[in-house]
Amino acid sequence: MATSRKDIQKERMWRYFVDATVELIEQEGIEKVTIRKIADKAGYTSSTVYNYFKELSHLIFFASMRFTKEYIEELPFYMDKGNHTLEKWLYSWKCFCKHSFENPSIYSIIFIDDLGVVPEELLDSYYKLYRNDLVGLPEPIQEIIVQHSFSKRSALFIKQAVDEGFMEEAEVEPISNITYFVWAGMMTSYLNNRMRATKEEVIEQTMKLITDTVLKAVKPEKRQEVQFLV
Repeated sequence: MATSRKDIQKERMWRYFVDATVELIEQEGIEKVTIRKIADKAGYTSSTVYNYFKELSHLIFFASMRFTKEYIEELPFYMDKGNHTLEKWLYSWKCFCKHSFENPSIYSIIFIDDLGVVPEELLDSYYKLYRNDLVGLPEPIQEIIVQHSFSKRSALFIKQAVDEGFMEEAEVEPISNITYFVWAGMMTSYLNNRMRATKEEVIEQTMKLITDTVLKAVKPEKRQEVQFLV
């Protein structure tokens, strides 16, 4: 179905404001971004911005997604290192930890912070606007990327490990939740300066906790087949 003029105008305005927000984040940092600054940079009034975005947090979410491009591009290469589902999943975590702890404020906004709305709705809107972000990605990875809930992302992917005989189906949901909570806990502590550790040390510690958690869920006779270096 052809896109209406109204939809084209809406997409154009969204891009103006998202691009302005990205520039402000790069120049001043997320904490200093305001609706007024976004409006000024885009050449519009604050009231016009609010016609398209209900809250500042929504605009910052969209802008933050622009900073995940390198992660999305690297993800397939990391996952290719794995020989089976669990190894691929662990390598996907390694890629995610690398990028998330390099840009903690960005990834906290996307996956932890309260956005005042169901995050899935924002993510759907984002990929309607930036469809090209998914071009060239393998379909299984596209399915992971467009799923906002990290627990659901994990469950969606690692359920294949059940078919491969690595774990029981009952382990999929718990292990998906626990690994997310490990990352979110480490990220929150790191952001709030509750850890005396370098970025590299935090990444290593997080991956060790995730890997140990996953291995405990793997059937004992299959654990030796999971070859993954933190």
